[in-house]
Amino acid sequence: MATTPPTLNATVAEVTRRIRERSAERRALYEARMAAQHRQGVHRGELSCGNLAHGFAACGAEEKDRLKLMNSANLGIVSSYNDMLSAHQPLEDYPAILKAAARAMGSTAQFAGGVPAMCDGVTQGQSGMELSLFSREVIAMATAVALSHNMFDAALYLGVCDKIVPGLFIGAARFGHLPALFVPAGPMESGLPNKEKARIRQLYAEGKVGRDELLEAESASYHSPGTCTFYGTANSNQLMMEIMGLHLPGASFVNPGTPLREALTRYAAEQAIRNSEPGGDYRPFYRQVDERAIVNAMVGLLASGGSTNHTLHLVAMAAAAGLTITWDDFTALSAVVPSLTRIYPNGQADVNHFQAAGGMSLLIRELLGAGLIHGDIPTVFGGDLTAYTREPFLEDGKLAWREGPTESLDRDVLRGVSEPFAPTGGLTVLDGNLGRGVIKVSAVAEEHRIVEAPARIFEDQNELKAAFEAGDLDRDVVVVVRYQGPKANGMPELHKLTPYLGVLQDRGFKVALVTDGRMSGASGKVPAAIHMTPEALDGGPLARLRDGDVVRLDANAGTLEVRMATHAWAERELSEPHLDHYHQGLGRELFAGFRHLASGSEQGASVFGGFEADDLARQAGQIHDEDA
Repeated sequence: MATTPPTLNATVAEVTRRIRERSAERRALYEARMAAQHRQGVHRGELSCGNLAHGFAACGAEEKDRLKLMNSANLGIVSSYNDMLSAHQPLEDYPAILKAAARAMGSTAQFAGGVPAMCDGVTQGQSGMELSLFSREVIAMATAVALSHNMFDAALYLGVCDKIVPGLFIGAARFGHLPALFVPAGPMESGLPNKEKARIRQLYAEGKVGRDELLEAESASYHSPGTCTFYGTANSNQLMMEIMGLHLPGASFVNPGTPLREALTRYAAEQAIRNSEPGGDYRPFYRQVDERAIVNAMVGLLASGGSTNHTLHLVAMAAAAGLTITWDDFTALSAVVPSLTRIYPNGQADVNHFQAAGGMSLLIRELLGAGLIHGDIPTVFGGDLTAYTREPFLEDGKLAWREGPTESLDRDVLRGVSEPFAPTGGLTVLDGNLGRGVIKVSAVAEEHRIVEAPARIFEDQNELKAAFEAGDLDRDVVVVVRYQGPKANGMPELHKLTPYLGVLQDRGFKVALVTDGRMSGASGKVPAAIHMTPEALDGGPLARLRDGDVVRLDANAGTLEVRMATHAWAERELSEPHLDHYHQGLGRELFAGFRHLASGSEQGASVFGGFEADDLARQAGQIHDEDA
């Protein structure tokens, strides 16, 4: 007897409706464009003999014969592999596995192209971090270049970390007529406990241990192939891809180098072939990813205490699929989505513990059961999202799925909707005379969520260390780090600041951070108002602040204000930025155009504009060509 699906939560339904209605025109234009691309077909069948010969010149005889016949699927593989970074190194062997699986299905797969993959963990606090956010756009464009040969019936996207998956997603959306399947690599096995790692970092910040001890601790934490195991942007990416139905069920957090991981990779190629037009069950990206899938991603992010970077990335990703989402959508959902996980930095467990406690199958089961996500979305697995309450296993060496646990196996890590860690998602928008920003409070203790103190202004994150070491910050303080937005210097992450601010908080001071820069899912116990918009370089209010101005951050009320009379604040002149040192060296000069084009944080900090939204505005005469 069929089970009646639960009623969708009223707020989730309302946010979904708002997104659908505000996006109606641009989404219709997006779908029309993708349908037109589909009608044009895979141009392999239309290529001249010379074009086609170039397209399969390096293939073996069997693959050439199949590509000539045009009656089987050809998969395009786009990968972020490199062997420097742990998260991407496992992808080295994937193309061979995928090609063999395709051959066994009577089809073909070609490595269409690679995309860059940089690591914020390596560039943290370094000049290279200023290329980080814009690497998302480079990845999206590299994806387009890889697929531009138009030889493919479906695409496999191999990526894991921070900007990589959002960039691949944006590229996939613009090739939305192709079926798309995202293929993860999985997390490294657990290493040094996160609490101990954080302790050593703070001791180093205080000068109580040396660099040798710090490096030993870091090496014990980040120690093998696979994604870092804390719950930052990389693992948030994996959760979102699965809850949107773009992964195979249960694929997100299986460790690399295991038989199960390899079996899932093989099956990804097989399923992509099934989902192609020659495979008989055509499932293009543009029909699969709509406002329901995007809302699912937002809800999953909130329920798991995921990365604040996705208040930028999801906006840009949705825009590429013809959808408009806002920070207010995140806030509305956060008010009704309970916190169901405690994964570092929101707890001491890592993603391997989360996986063992029930993982994605249990999280999705709970959210579906409470009506907090859309179960009726089409997925790459061939059905709707209800199939994602199952987990993959090997049975006699063959991949099979069976129902996952119905209760958490570790309630300190993962809980059900009936007994959440907190009743809300722990992410909110801050608004006030200092602009708009976001704050993640899921790791911030209640007693630290309201801070009112004099501001200390920095315009370079490196200046803070010197002030800390001189004792200038041993007081209640709101640290303001400005001119860190996308137009100013590419919007680097500022985790280099976290240990110093944590030490000040541990010393009993009231401490907060306010910045137009970024912090990711690794942000911790100090309240941080981030992604402030308009950014200081764009005339944002942070440019008016001076040392000693009293700033009040109230995460509970959702406000961020300087305590000053309205007329006096309005008359305050903007500070003069000094940014030349941000714009040269380590390739930063190559990104000058990106900095010029970047939109504000709430628009995704993107250089691409609004795609169909911009086209519609131009048609309506609201945008002139010279402004585009």
